[in-house]
Amino acid sequence: MKKWLTFLMVVILSLVLAACTANKDAGKEPGKTTEPTTNEGKEEGKSEEVAAAEKILLMNNGDEPTSFDPSIGFNAVSWSALNNIMEGLTRLDKDHRAVEATAEKIDISGDGLTYTFTIRSNAKWSNGDPVTAGDFVFAWKHMLNPETASPAAFLAYFIEGAEAYNNGEGSADDIAIEAKDEKTFVVKLTSPNEAFLNIITNPSFFPINEKVASANPKWHTEASTFVGNGPFKLASWDHDVSFEFEKNEHYWDAGVVKLDKVHWAMVNDTTTAYQMYQANELDVTSVPSEIADQLKDSNELRIDDQAGLYFYRFNTSMEPFTNKKIRQAFAFAVDQEEIVTYVTKNGEKPAHGFVTFGFIGPDGKEFRDTVGDLVAFNPDKAKQLLEEGMKEEGYTELPKVTITYSTSESHQKIAIALQSKFKEILGVDAELQNVEGRVFLSEQKEFKYQMSRSSFLHDYADPVNALESFITGSSMNRTTWSNAEYDKLIADIKNETDENKRWELLQQADKLLMEEMPVFPLYFYNSTSLEKLGVSGILRHPVGYLDLKYADKN
Repeated sequence: MKKWLTFLMVVILSLVLAACTANKDAGKEPGKTTEPTTNEGKEEGKSEEVAAAEKILLMNNGDEPTSFDPSIGFNAVSWSALNNIMEGLTRLDKDHRAVEATAEKIDISGDGLTYTFTIRSNAKWSNGDPVTAGDFVFAWKHMLNPETASPAAFLAYFIEGAEAYNNGEGSADDIAIEAKDEKTFVVKLTSPNEAFLNIITNPSFFPINEKVASANPKWHTEASTFVGNGPFKLASWDHDVSFEFEKNEHYWDAGVVKLDKVHWAMVNDTTTAYQMYQANELDVTSVPSEIADQLKDSNELRIDDQAGLYFYRFNTSMEPFTNKKIRQAFAFAVDQEEIVTYVTKNGEKPAHGFVTFGFIGPDGKEFRDTVGDLVAFNPDKAKQLLEEGMKEEGYTELPKVTITYSTSESHQKIAIALQSKFKEILGVDAELQNVEGRVFLSEQKEFKYQMSRSSFLHDYADPVNALESFITGSSMNRTTWSNAEYDKLIADIKNETDENKRWELLQQADKLLMEEMPVFPLYFYNSTSLEKLGVSGILRHPVGYLDLKYADKN
């Protein structure tokens, strides 16, 4: 765990000011929000005074969650909610460390391969059922089932037999996970993995109530049928409008939960959300870029670390981006510094490689500093590469270029900035295409876009988490790019036990990805938000998820 702890200490020191998170992947027109009153949810016979004292936190999820099936909701628009209505074996604490959660005890074998988790005797589901080891077996096999098509399945490939089953080459019975008894869950890995306990804090590794899911496969689609095991329970869900949590009285650590309810609006326009914040219809909101300068000295401004980046993908099977030099030309025509200074305006760091800041190698040096700038604004180089690429392809005129982004004011502004730069530097008249969020995500996975926006937030604290997204056939790839040398590098990284050699391989992978350029980076994420002065205890983890377990409102 030493490497992971080192990262956490450094990420807190190294990341500055903040930015929008990736939950804007699922944009849509904001619906009418129904805000709770102080008497909302009042139980029969409860006095007006007691009802008025209820602590109701007003949040904004931005968009409709993709899914509350933890195996499917593999994005930030689902994670924040899932992390509060469900819980895994481990949970990130106030210091961003993976600690015991649903599991009260963790034993690790001497060779680092076998983990034995003892589940708390008082761990219960929101319907009162006990949480069992079988619920974890059921959930993890569900995630790895090829028919589930979970985008998170690759995270579990370090478990013996997991990859083979997910690829349709093995059996579910061959996955090395086992319920020894009702409260004992055993996992065997293919090789020692220092990040394992951190990885399984990811919502994809949350349990599923086997009894409930077996009786109703659509248990996760409505509040009336949803069963979770987290600090809160899903009380209501008005799709595309709002959803609401209530404190889960069956949660094993319910005594520390201070909030009675959490109301989540779904407003993806930052200006509208800010207006709701001013009208006390939200307790927390993101910072609109156009007024970021005005709010920089506000005592309600929060600055939190966020490990990840905003980037664009090329479809390497669509002309003209089948040509590497043409991809490079468009990448070198982008001015990352200009975008963070004049477009996003939230103090983000421009990204000149794919791996974010905050990872320290065995030599004590920052990964990003060691590798250096791999892609940066270079007009002359961009023009030269475009000319060479067009000559290689026999183009006298470049095929039409379309920039696709999901519905969001901030995404649109960035796309317009790119469009302007491509015209200025390359003489290319690129078209803009705006697509509703859920359609966008689906069609991007189906390789329907030529050049499209994207984002990545780390699932765990290691550079390989970002880099492994682009191996051949990965559900996270979405570029059609395939490179045998790159695939081998990622495989070698995962099997290398010598820290120095592994670090060298990680650096090679970052360089190769930026050389081949199936993607080009724009900026590294931070997280800025406005938070009412009476709100406290909200945890925002650099590599993790929004946690309301300790939140309070006075």
